[in-house]
Amino acid sequence: MNRRAFLKGAAAATGLAAAGPAAAVAAPDGPKPRRELATLLDLSRCIGCGACVEACREANDHKKPEPKKPFPAMIPKRVKVEDWSERRDVDDRLTPYNWLYVQDFEVEHDGETVELHMPRRCMHCVNPPCANLCPWGAAYKEDDGAVRINDEICLGGAKCRSVCPWDIPQRQTGVGLYLDLLPSMAGNGVMYKCDRCLGRTDKGELPACIEACPMDVQQIGPRDEIVRKAHELAESMNGYIYGETENGGTNTIYVSPVPFEKLAATFTPGPGRPGLGPVADAMADETTLAAALATAPLAGLAAGLLTVARGVARDLKDDGEGK
Repeated sequence: MNRRAFLKGAAAATGLAAAGPAAAVAAPDGPKPRRELATLLDLSRCIGCGACVEACREANDHKKPEPKKPFPAMIPKRVKVEDWSERRDVDDRLTPYNWLYVQDFEVEHDGETVELHMPRRCMHCVNPPCANLCPWGAAYKEDDGAVRINDEICLGGAKCRSVCPWDIPQRQTGVGLYLDLLPSMAGNGVMYKCDRCLGRTDKGELPACIEACPMDVQQIGPRDEIVRKAHELAESMNGYIYGETENGGTNTIYVSPVPFEKLAATFTPGPGRPGLGPVADAMADETTLAAALATAPLAGLAAGLLTVARGVARDLKDDGEGK
């Protein structure tokens, strides 16, 4: 999808979103729900310049946490503080302040040494376990396919990270609603990750990482079209696809001239550095499905209550500052 087509389609999608939930369930002859979008990343084009990382930081700087210190002592003590506020410049892994980083590879393939660079961020799963299993309803999936975390009601319990196959969300202690509820017992901050430039896309703009890339590594469009283009691109370079089926399918799809198994073998995944191995569909497991069904109504209720709690806390703060 070129820039003009994207802006036109996104503007229409934004208008539909503003129409409210009723529009999403309109009669067949009425307005259609906006299509699920995905991004395609051509690793053969990426030069590892980091322009996407800087653009992401700049575009989303206003969303980054400003923690209050000293942090409340957590009960039980096994709940660890996660504080990145003094390390905001770290850019070689995912953190609450760095939602995109470039992973570098050097591998032998077909008798040659190949260097590749891979922008890593949230995979934006088609059926995201983080959104399905968040007990507070803070993680959710938009109609446009982006998976986001509502920092207004997230309590930082990190369930989203524990169920994410790539351990993507990262926690910052000392910020969020838990400070206004039970700061020693209710969560431990807020979870952060790529939200595919919420705010920009709602206005019909491209995500910052796509707009800033000098090599046109990424393109965004309806998922079915992106999957088709991924297969065409993979065929043209005798390449490989990652993200089409992993975890039941994602909206972040990579195409590489080197098998992803070879790339995965060059590093050990760790905190903030997601792996590249095979990933089964987490939501296909019967136990997980049952948990999601049980969690969904409770999460909806919790989200409503936490939204009210956030409003009350804000009013009390405003009243206190007005005295």
